[in-house]
Amino acid sequence: MLFKRILTAIIGIPVAVYVINYGQWVFALAVSLLALIGWHEYCKAMRKKEIKTGFGSGFISIALFMACAWLGNAEEMMFVLFLITFITLLNIVASQQRFTLQDAAFTLLGINYIGILFSYLLLLRYSDSVALLTPWGSLAQGAAYMWLAFIGTWSSDTLAYFVGSQLGRHKLCPAISPGKTVEGAVGGLLGSIIGTTVFSAVLKLPLVHAIMLGILVGLAAQLGDLTESSIKRFAGVKDSGQLLPGHGGVLDRFDSILFAVPVVYYYARVFF
Repeated sequence: MLFKRILTAIIGIPVAVYVINYGQWVFALAVSLLALIGWHEYCKAMRKKEIKTGFGSGFISIALFMACAWLGNAEEMMFVLFLITFITLLNIVASQQRFTLQDAAFTLLGINYIGILFSYLLLLRYSDSVALLTPWGSLAQGAAYMWLAFIGTWSSDTLAYFVGSQLGRHKLCPAISPGKTVEGAVGGLLGSIIGTTVFSAVLKLPLVHAIMLGILVGLAAQLGDLTESSIKRFAGVKDSGQLLPGHGGVLDRFDSILFAVPVVYYYARVFF
């Protein structure tokens, strides 16, 4: 398992570096594909509980969310959200109880969870085209913000794992994720602060913002992890999918990022 995780990281990290830094249609297409695969994983997990999610309508809605986010059209995203809510609720009435209120609730939950949160990756990446000078050359500001979220999240996950496995004694949320510990959560928070502080120094961001981002990303990333764990526990599945050897599915790998990126997006809009 560890070998598969390392091999996937060796292949995945250079691909992520290229896709994030290049941006343009490549990044939009990659994020859109990941979101749609994540939707498939979610629907498959819900079928384990005999919940009928509107796969087709959700697929189209998430694709539209991605298109609106790429173009930076927040108002159109709200229209898509209204439209899918209207159609889903209409389906309850028209289906004569074949599509229940529970089915509708979990359909809308999945579309919001996956479609809206993945769209923030595009909103953040294309938020600003100003170039920043780094030791490795110029980097688009949107890409720099994206790396703040990714590095903070990866640092949080890494230190949480090592601290939790070595020092973990007190369970954090045993009903949701028995392996998580309070010590690991504290380690994850420290890891996020360290990661964002180091990268912020490269970007020459003020230390106070680096620390605040580290705290917020660390908290958001762990909330995202626990949220995905609660969905999997509800559905009775170990992993959301098998796309990434050693890491599970798309939702397994991006659960923390999905919560961290909106935090960085709004923080950057307010303070930068």
